[in-house]
Amino acid sequence: MTGDPADGRRLIGSGSSFEAEFAYSRAVVDGDWVFVSGTTGFDYATMTIAPDAATQAAQALRNVEAALAAAGAGLADVVRVRYLLPEGADFADCAPAIRAAFGTVRPAATMLVAGLLDPRMRIEIEVTARRRPRG
Repeated sequence: MTGDPADGRRLIGSGSSFEAEFAYSRAVVDGDWVFVSGTTGFDYATMTIAPDAATQAAQALRNVEAALAAAGAGLADVVRVRYLLPEGADFADCAPAIRAAFGTVRPAATMLVAGLLDPRMRIEIEVTARRRPRG
């Protein structure tokens, strides 16, 4: 993590080699807001990825959840989510993992069909969250 706590901005990394290579942070905390970069289904500990969209969606959401936790937030704090898939037909396969993560949260959401950096990637998930007082 880097940043200046005095200005309320903090950068969070996941250890993914992509972050250093492409000069971005897994998440940026700015005040109460948390912006999580597009996150794929790579297991960052092993830098491996499952071949199917459903398994990748579940891993991507675990990666998003880890970034949010490092920022002092959780999935319940998510207000906006974007799903990017190279094949729109794969989105239905991702629905169980998405419902498990956001079924009660119900953030504003968009699904886009777009090419991703690595042809093995079947989904990328980006979220915006607002940290709320816990009590």
